[in-house]
Amino acid sequence: MPTARIGKKHQAAGDANSRSGAAAASRLASKTAPKSEAVANKATANTDKWRTKTLMSRPGFLIRRLHQIHVAIFLEECAAAAITPVQHSVLATLDQSGAIDQATLSRAVALDRTSVADIATRLERRRLLKRHISPNDRRMVISELTNQGRALLNRLEAASARAHERTISALPERERALFLETLRRLIDAKDDRAEA
Repeated sequence: MPTARIGKKHQAAGDANSRSGAAAASRLASKTAPKSEAVANKATANTDKWRTKTLMSRPGFLIRRLHQIHVAIFLEECAAAAITPVQHSVLATLDQSGAIDQATLSRAVALDRTSVADIATRLERRRLLKRHISPNDRRMVISELTNQGRALLNRLEAASARAHERTISALPERERALFLETLRRLIDAKDDRAEA
């Protein structure tokens, strides 16, 4: 009999602990549920905010569309040279930096190494840049502008300047610096994704 009483006593204590544990879990759930719901509601509100906007109200679309417009203007202005804006960026970077390795060049033009290697191969075939193995590190490929590449940049200076001007020409003069500064701020804030 004493054993039965002890068993019942332990069972009652266990039931009480279970009830208090369940009550604590319920209280915790009621405290965290509003926070979880608030987070979920905020995420849904943000999603819905962009879902209901037209494409012409979405930053990603506008940036991509402006890029398309700039590329079309650049190709029009520089048609005689048969060079793309990205190829021009690679040549301009080498002009400003001198001979640099492919990793540094990739970071400078915000492209992955494979893409830069492909662009460099095309430009090398046209004798606009040359590449060689670094004497300090045999694993490193150095790119540098050739005299032909520099001459091409000189010939394209006015045309590429017109392309940049035409891209932002719809903005009043006083707003252009602010627009460019705003773009730089957005890029700087997300620059860890530059090669993504």
